[in-house]
Amino acid sequence: MAYINPHYLVDTDWLASHLAEPNLRIYDCTTHLIHQNDPALPGPYRVQSGLEDYLQEHIPGAAFIDLQDDLSDTDSDLRFTCPNSSQLLSAFATLGVGDKSQVVLYSQTSPQWATRIWWLLRIVGFDNARVLDGGLTKWKLEQRSVSDQQTTYTPTQLTTTPRTGLMASKEEVLTAINNSKVCTINALRRAQHAGQDKGEFGNYGRPGHISGSVNVPTAELVDSNTTTFLPAEHIASVFTEISVDKADRILTYCGGGIAASATAMLLVMLGFDNVSLYDASLSEWAPDKTLPMDVLN
Repeated sequence: MAYINPHYLVDTDWLASHLAEPNLRIYDCTTHLIHQNDPALPGPYRVQSGLEDYLQEHIPGAAFIDLQDDLSDTDSDLRFTCPNSSQLLSAFATLGVGDKSQVVLYSQTSPQWATRIWWLLRIVGFDNARVLDGGLTKWKLEQRSVSDQQTTYTPTQLTTTPRTGLMASKEEVLTAINNSKVCTINALRRAQHAGQDKGEFGNYGRPGHISGSVNVPTAELVDSNTTTFLPAEHIASVFTEISVDKADRILTYCGGGIAASATAMLLVMLGFDNVSLYDASLSEWAPDKTLPMDVLN
């Protein structure tokens, strides 16, 4: 099975041949999650901007987006919380995304940082955005040129019409537990889903997964050497195994709505238009002991 919507993913050859396009806007979206063991801090990670990596090297002409500072609700107690649509529109316009822009998003590490910002653009109704398959990793493996010259784009106007229903609430996820027509997918690693990971990846307050959810780890959909997504046929077969084609609605989640954005994007590329991302994910769910979680024996 091929992608129904392959245009949301672009390869390095395409980007290399279009670098001079006047409406092209390239963004390095890199963020790092650094493992920490301090119980006083929320979650098993602290957030570190990828700006220093960007300043050392990036794809020529790329600007930098700091997901936490530029495109998240900084008044929220939870990291990476999606702002309201008007705030998002204003933020993207300030970053240089306009009505005629052709946007390419990439990360220096996992594609999930680029897919998160792709999903935010989808929320504001901007559809001319693509994720660079393999990001900077594949770009460098192919020995393409990099730059250390910082780029910023001129602020512009963005007049798109925002979409609704692309972010799921805690209440919607809770209701879905007893609804056989909703498929809820956990994008975290298998050990985290099972509640058995006490090492590098940790948990978000309680071990395990949202009751009734199934596990499709984002990490297993990506080639670890090139950071490209695995072939569409393989990814389609993985989702077919969990019967997403029989669901009226698909909800994706992870620790903070980042890895699950890659799941959501891949499902959209496969032709599913009934996908929603649980924004706060386990960062909100796990600390609330009134919400059901399961562990695997």
